[in-house]
Amino acid sequence: MLSAESAAIVRSTLPVIGASLDDITARFYGSMFADRPELLDGLFNRGNQASGAQRRALAGSIAAFATMLLDNPGERPDALLARIAHKHTSLGVTDDQYVIVHKYLFGAIAEVLGDAVTPDVAAAWDEVYWLMAGSLIAMEARLYGEAGIADGDSRRQWLVVERREETLDVVSFLLRPADGGPVPPARPGQYVSVEARMPDGVRQLRQYSLSGTDSEGTRRITVKRVRGEGGPDGEVSNLLHATVREGDELTLTTPFGDVALEDGDAPLVLASAGIGCTPIVAMLEHLVGTGSTRRVLVLHADRSPADHALREDTERLVAALPNATRILWYEAGATGDERSGWMDLAGVEIPEGATVYLCGPLPFMRVTRSALIGAGVAARDVHYEVFGPDLWLGAED
Repeated sequence: MLSAESAAIVRSTLPVIGASLDDITARFYGSMFADRPELLDGLFNRGNQASGAQRRALAGSIAAFATMLLDNPGERPDALLARIAHKHTSLGVTDDQYVIVHKYLFGAIAEVLGDAVTPDVAAAWDEVYWLMAGSLIAMEARLYGEAGIADGDSRRQWLVVERREETLDVVSFLLRPADGGPVPPARPGQYVSVEARMPDGVRQLRQYSLSGTDSEGTRRITVKRVRGEGGPDGEVSNLLHATVREGDELTLTTPFGDVALEDGDAPLVLASAGIGCTPIVAMLEHLVGTGSTRRVLVLHADRSPADHALREDTERLVAALPNATRILWYEAGATGDERSGWMDLAGVEIPEGATVYLCGPLPFMRVTRSALIGAGVAARDVHYEVFGPDLWLGAED
């Protein structure tokens, strides 16, 4: 809980600091990487740094956390913090790195705001930072402990036992532990970080949802090649597409992720667009494997049937569930019972009391979430997964 003195100062300064957070975080990252370039090797995503996505996500999470402390002083915003903690544990973040971040972040605040940062203002925001950092450190320690990770490093070599071309821009890799050891548990919907060494020698981590498992100990990740479309191409996804073949090894972390399918009896709505189908297919596989009889409504939108990755898997799994149906939307090439255009929930019967899992581009999830809430789904029952920095964090209506 934020102290009363600090709460008053944070409330009065939040508009100014909130309006300057983009400049502050830009200065923060610039200064930190100038002094500590090694942090870009195996930890920070330089693609998100170049695009500004990570900077905007950090600014949004700080503002959201401070606002929640003021609006609900007796509660800790665990939903917001859990999402960040899972991302951090997947990357191997350790508690000492919060000290580094604090140094450069507060240096950036002082540089951007100048004399407006009095000792009292600095102390109040320092309290906000360490409340957030302390909560995250505790959550991350618990996640590491549950996963049996002592030092934050869960990297392990996995053998590529098969490469499958799903579409022109999507490939799946079936993987097995290279050391022959046990496969760490994963919940349907979770992701792993894949470490790749780039041509310049720098290691980069990217997170990919597990899109399947089997009883023989293999795991599947499905990777879409990111085309820049005016900006830089995705360096890791393109490297994996171009170079990884059967018999190669990949470095993966233990699975993490707070958006995972919960067992129960409530009806399910699984809605996705594009490569957002990957965690949804893992959820369907789990439902089939556990003999679920839940009512399941699968909704998916894509550019065309040819662009729809894992379509055969989706059809097979839906057919194996006794109470599942699916509706597909394609911008081009729809036939039979498929619908044309973008996903439109008008006329779609949403099961009463449904729990929803969403994954896809952020604009798609915003529109679909609003439509589902308008159809009577409780906001608390809509769960979403974002690929990359979560620019929606704390901003749901």
